[in-house]
This record gives sequence, structure tokens and C-alpha cells, in this order.
Amino acid sequence: MKIGIIGGTGVYALHHLTDVKEIEIETPYGSVFPSLGFFEGKEVVFLPRHGKGHSVPPHRVNYRAIVYGLKAWGAEYVFSTAACGSLRKDFKPGDLIVLSSFIDFTKGRVSTFFEGGEEGVVHTDVTEPYCLPMRKIIYDTGLNLGIPVHPSGVYVCFEGPRFETPAEIKACQILGGDLVGMTNVPEVVLAKEAGLHYSTIAISTNYAAGISSTPLSHEEVLEVMESAGKSVTTLIMESIKRLTYSVLDCNCSKNRVILPGLKHGSHQVK
Repeated sequence: MKIGIIGGTGVYALHHLTDVKEIEIETPYGSVFPSLGFFEGKEVVFLPRHGKGHSVPPHRVNYRAIVYGLKAWGAEYVFSTAACGSLRKDFKPGDLIVLSSFIDFTKGRVSTFFEGGEEGVVHTDVTEPYCLPMRKIIYDTGLNLGIPVHPSGVYVCFEGPRFETPAEIKACQILGGDLVGMTNVPEVVLAKEAGLHYSTIAISTNYAAGISSTPLSHEEVLEVMESAGKSVTTLIMESIKRLTYSVLDCNCSKNRVILPGLKHGSHQVK
């Protein structure tokens, strides 16, 4: 069983893996450089979404290279984290939320591996964007560990890197959004297209503009992540222990397609 972990803001490394080494995975969209190690007898690769030292802004993240690279390496299951602003008073700073759906307000991002021509066209069903059995495993694990976790939440994705206006936040609330962020789309769409079992644990780091009583800042996000980061990584690693093929009966991989340039089982790893 091969597992990928994509770390968002504040989750830049894992200290639970053994025999860790950095590898290079070549993709048609550029190379990615995850850390490869072992945990509970399972192979795990970890990728910080924003690069080393948080050097890549959300609108410049190479989402296709990340997802393609994980697929090419052989990952079947992917956990990701996302720091978010909360649109709800009951999603307090520091709370963890297992995402269940999304609303996309991004503008200039490519959300598919298939852009016509030789690549063809693919229309992906996102009725369940996030793997339902993985969501249940994460939530149940949180309950057993005594880590407060909300079982569902709708993520609204903006282009960034600026924060949202109070008017935009109000519109998101009217549309049914629970959290706001800048990174989960197109990552979740590409993962669905690739047939990965993909889940996201969101971390509420602050109340969004117009809800918060103070101006928003990236420093505020990092402060909350410093305390919440341990909880979210513990939740992921304990959830990995519960991953078995028998409990993951879902549609995530049933309608998968072969990604452009990737034959089944072939990849370039250095």
C-alpha cells in the first residue's frame, strides 16, 4: 500500500517516517521532490505543497505536477491538509474539519490533465469529491484519539494570494460555504481525475474577513498552525494505521483514466 501526504501551510515535514530519503519524480509538468519513508509497513511520500520554506504562493503551485507525481509513483491514497479561514462561529480557530465538498472561485488555474487534442477530453464526476471511506476513517480516528474533528465542511477556493473581502465572505456564506482557502482546487479535481482516494483535513486558522474582529495576516495563520500542526499530523498517521483495502470500497478508482504519458505502473523516480 502506497500513501501520499500533501502538506499545506504550517505542515512542512513529517517526523514519523523511517528510512527517509528525498526522491525526484519526473512528470510532463515538471519534477517534484517528495520525501520517501516507511510507516507501519506502508510506503509513504510527503510533499509540502508550497515548497521548501513556503516559497510558492497558492496561485503558482504546480498542482498537476504534484498529483501526477503521486500517481506516477504509485500512490493509491492521499491525505492533504489545508489552512482555512472559517465562515462559521462553531468552526473555531484550531478546529479540524474533514472536507466534504467545494465551491470553486479560482480564475487562472488548469483543472484537468486532458486539454483536448491527443490528450482527449474527460468530464469528471465530482458528486463525491473526497473519498467517503477515508473521511469516515479520519473522523472516527479523531473521536478515538480525543481530537475534536468536524465530519464535514464545504471549502470555498479563491485565487489568492490576497485574502478575501467581507463582501466575498458574505456571498460565500449565502452559497453554503463553511471555510475559505486558496489551494484545495484544482488539487482535489486532479486527484479525482487520476482515480486517487483523496481526502483533505482542513484546519480553521482564523475567522474570515468581516467575521474576524481584527485584520487578517499570514502570521496569524502560522501561529494557529504551530499548535494545530501536531494534532493534524497525529490524526493523519493514526488514520494510516486504519487504512486497509477492505474498508475502502468506493467509486474513487472505478472510473479512473490513464493520465497523458503515463502507462499503468510506469514512472520515472530518481
